[in-house]
Amino acid sequence: MAFLKNHPFAVEAFFESSIVLTFAVPKEQLERLIPSRLELDTFQDKWAFIAVAMVQTSGLRPEGFPKFMGNDFFLIGYRIFVRYTTLAGKRLRGLYILKSETDKKKMEVLGNIFTHYNYTTTDIQRVTEGDFKTISSENSNFHVTLEQTVTEIALPEGSPFADWKEARRFAGPLPFTFTCDEAVQTVLIIEGVRENWKPEPVKVESYHFDFLKSLNLENVVLANAFEIRNIPYFWKKGKLERWQ
Repeated sequence: MAFLKNHPFAVEAFFESSIVLTFAVPKEQLERLIPSRLELDTFQDKWAFIAVAMVQTSGLRPEGFPKFMGNDFFLIGYRIFVRYTTLAGKRLRGLYILKSETDKKKMEVLGNIFTHYNYTTTDIQRVTEGDFKTISSENSNFHVTLEQTVTEIALPEGSPFADWKEARRFAGPLPFTFTCDEAVQTVLIIEGVRENWKPEPVKVESYHFDFLKSLNLENVVLANAFEIRNIPYFWKKGKLERWQ
């Protein structure tokens, strides 16, 4: 039944909110974390990027199912920006997932049947106090606080980008996600389709992600932070490439 994990059907959902913090890391430190068939998507041949995505979805369901059969989940993903060259020679930009979390056991169970994303369930708290919104988890030991009233938002201090236009090149999610099986030399390609994708900069007041600390990375810099709201999203059926 292993084939079930290869995204055997298309999936649709509605993103009520997707907040993504992208961290710049010297590329040498992330090379050990990705499979050999992938390469890092770098900036200035120096920086590679790891993103933390926090997404509130609604109506997540297989393509064609009525909306009332969908489910609402909060999803957290830790992803590395990568590139992959297909067997036909086409170069794709996408993400390689390190870790996935959700706020509901149902999503963990179904996610681990139909994907390779290794979901675990965690607690999620979302609190708004005055001008600040905080998303946190005690079990996973992370928090991020956003200031919501700032109109002129500067890039995070130390960001390698010159401006927000440059930073948007590394605002996830990207069109593709890749899963690799080194033992049998396969790459699974999952393509996402979205409309009216206009990420808006957000002001990060503070953050901590225990999972990032566990990777023992050095010289990590918050490079950008964006939010999109109210976007229909669609994942195509997975496509498997087998290398010889």
